[in-house]
Amino acid sequence: MLTIPGVGFITVASFLSEVGDLQRYEHSRQIQKLAGLSLNENSSGKRKGRTRITNRGLPRLRALLFRCALSLVAKNPEFKAPHAYFTKRTNNPLHRKQSLIALCCKLIRILFVLGRKQIPYDPAKLQEAL
Repeated sequence: MLTIPGVGFITVASFLSEVGDLQRYEHSRQIQKLAGLSLNENSSGKRKGRTRITNRGLPRLRALLFRCALSLVAKNPEFKAPHAYFTKRTNNPLHRKQSLIALCCKLIRILFVLGRKQIPYDPAKLQEAL
């Protein structure tokens, strides 16, 4: 996990202390839900509400991931490109915070795979996923 440029020892230690053993989880969506970053649509009858993050879960984990996403967008070109794509696309562009939340979810998936399989970070695989 320390092989990601822009992610330091304190970030990884804080992530693992909040989440615990990654072998307990079957899918990265479980960690996403634990952080309160899963999406929830507030609709009733014919009215279609807005889709927001649930904000349930661990607020410290959510704040840690958000600060880490800010750092990655500033320092890591592999995360800067998706952020620019999300905010500048012509069809349904996201606001800056929405884009950072999407990158938080992507960071959870990356940290989950790297921690679970004990493999180093490969930026080429991140570009393929887009």
